[in-house]
Amino acid sequence: MGERAIENRVKKLKALEEQKKGLEAQISSLQEEIKKDMEAKGIEEMRAGIFIIRFTSVLSSRFDTKRFKEQYGDLYDRYVKQVASRRFTIS
Repeated sequence: MGERAIENRVKKLKALEEQKKGLEAQISSLQEEIKKDMEAKGIEEMRAGIFIIRFTSVLSSRFDTKRFKEQYGDLYDRYVKQVASRRFTIS
């Protein structure tokens, strides 16, 4: 593939990424509007036509890696492993 073809693909990729950002912003905005409405009404579930919308609290347990590393650094180091990956960037 020639340099011009790659440049055109990168331009198209950049344009699509911008569209994606715009769509994600719209999605986030609409979600926030719905959440605020539900919070104002004091409800966690509602029906809207054929849709059931839920905005519920969820508890989850997460391992506190930072605190564990501070308290048990030597043990942490024994179980940490490096993982190789590849990163794709355009600047």
